[in-house]
Amino acid sequence: MQLFDFSLKFNGFDINKAKLALDDIQALHGDEFERYLNNKRKEIVAFHLENNSFYKSLGKNISLNDWDSVPVMTKRHLQQPLEQRLSNGYTKDAVYVNKTSGSSGDPFIFAKDKWCHALTWAEIMNRFSWYGIDFNTSKQARFYGIPLDKKGYYKERLKDWFSNRFRFSVFDLSDNAFEKVLSKFKSTAFDYINGYTSPIVQFAKYLKRERVILKSVCPTLKVCIVTSEMLFDEDKTLLKTQFGIPVVNEYGASELDLIAFQNPDDQWLVNHETLYVEILDDDDNVLPYGQEGRIVITSLYNKAHPFIRYDIGDVGILSEESTLQKPILKKLIGRTNDIAILPSGKTAAGLTFYYITKSVIENDGNVSEFVIEQLAIDTFKIKYVSRRILTPNEETVVKQEMERYLEPNISIDFERVKVLKRTKAGKLKQFVSKLNS
Repeated sequence: MQLFDFSLKFNGFDINKAKLALDDIQALHGDEFERYLNNKRKEIVAFHLENNSFYKSLGKNISLNDWDSVPVMTKRHLQQPLEQRLSNGYTKDAVYVNKTSGSSGDPFIFAKDKWCHALTWAEIMNRFSWYGIDFNTSKQARFYGIPLDKKGYYKERLKDWFSNRFRFSVFDLSDNAFEKVLSKFKSTAFDYINGYTSPIVQFAKYLKRERVILKSVCPTLKVCIVTSEMLFDEDKTLLKTQFGIPVVNEYGASELDLIAFQNPDDQWLVNHETLYVEILDDDDNVLPYGQEGRIVITSLYNKAHPFIRYDIGDVGILSEESTLQKPILKKLIGRTNDIAILPSGKTAAGLTFYYITKSVIENDGNVSEFVIEQLAIDTFKIKYVSRRILTPNEETVVKQEMERYLEPNISIDFERVKVLKRTKAGKLKQFVSKLNS
């Protein structure tokens, strides 16, 4: 029985029709695809100008024949009651409603009409199938957060059962917890791993300490798919080595869709079927392939709620090899609000600090994970989890590296903690600026 498909249909998402529609889009080539894309962009803008008063007030100066006249939306625009943002004919009870994680600092409730959400699942299932994963039959080892209240907890457990997955807690990353995780892998025929990057990396570090290759104790494993947090090259190598399977990087947003997914050729293929992805500069001009800018996305099918030229808050680069029908994400750099401001006035992506520090303090395996906080214009704190406290010499090396890559006269404090604070969803935010707060 196709239990996963059945659960989608039961909730009003016509997954069979969506799969056929996706097949039709993927069959388009060349001029046919370009016409499809131009028509869908124009159609979704026209629909919301006609049926959505919120969008009508935002897009007063839009010309349907001039895409550049379409304004860029941000999460700030959307921080008003959902009822005021829904299109005519759609109610909260008749659409898919969810809330973003708030990892960008701007959480909000959003909606998708049921057809749009069915297409989202068709897209996800299509990409996972590249690695032999069938959501109806493949068993998932899931590393995600879970609500701690009784109602939310059991609701997620029920969804896990329908989705043929077993969920591991990401709030306890101790060796005792990982020993139980490993035991479950030994006794369960898992087909794939899916979840947040940081707890999966910590599990791989545990396996390395225990000298265990996961595939040797769970031979059914095919692939590991990580999402929601940055995956660094060294960590990807670690995962491949300790799991003994391919490692795939997924990039998505709950309010939109799956945005990009690494294909078997190791290209981060952008979703071009149900989304339109642009890279813009600070003045909202489209940048050529190969240049770094803000990632701005249009949902081509969401009629319940407009996401049109929506600035998701991330910075990235589309590869020079990209085409309209095969856009490739060359690099995902981080979030626009994760910016460190230095005493000289220079700015740097917050993940720059994390990357520099990571290369220094994780070398000997003592530090398992850490985060960086900017407390003042010249003051940063590194909170870390480790088997032993860093020595003064180790702290000095970190400070020297950060000054070498960035600038001198930066104060770096260190704090060893037992566990790092995660969001309610279980995500770990690697860099946090406290300057605005």
